[in-house]
Amino acid sequence: MTQPVLHRLFGDKHGLLDAVADHGYERCTALRAATQEQTGDPVTDLRAGRDGHLAFSQECPGFYRLMFAPRPWSRSKARERVFALLVAALVRRAAAGALTTEPRTAARLILSADVGIALNHIAAPALFDDPALSHRMRDAVFSHVLTEATARGETDPLNSAALCPRAQLALVGTQALEPAETALLERITRSGRQ
Repeated sequence: MTQPVLHRLFGDKHGLLDAVADHGYERCTALRAATQEQTGDPVTDLRAGRDGHLAFSQECPGFYRLMFAPRPWSRSKARERVFALLVAALVRRAAAGALTTEPRTAARLILSADVGIALNHIAAPALFDDPALSHRMRDAVFSHVLTEATARGETDPLNSAALCPRAQLALVGTQALEPAETALLERITRSGRQ
């Protein structure tokens, strides 16, 4: 392929790298499709999806770096698409009553921890080669966002009760609540995050 063709298709070198990152996203989602929603247990499925995310980072480190390493000039949507998939999975967890915070906040926490551990493993594999470290990170974040922590009295039951109907309504895409009712549920979940 000649340079003029590359410029016509991708604009510049950054556009080419963005296209490669977006292809990495497609490859990542194809690999993860096998681990999505297999057990019917939302927490077990979330763990499997998270472990699949880290497995992808080890199997395809070049793609992973392009998808997740900071590149201020990037127009790739790979990171946002992974985030959106995680939010969708967490909405299902919230609808099942398995989430302690609203799905977008939980997704930010989980994705930040996963990307951090994965990029560190890629950059310094000798320092981050112990799988127990990755599992401890996963368990620490999950204990903060999943209702398994509820048994230890670490979450607000009112917050959890408000999250569940909000997520269930989001899943079916209904606007059944009046704006004041939606605002009340949001206020309850927001107060639980403080």
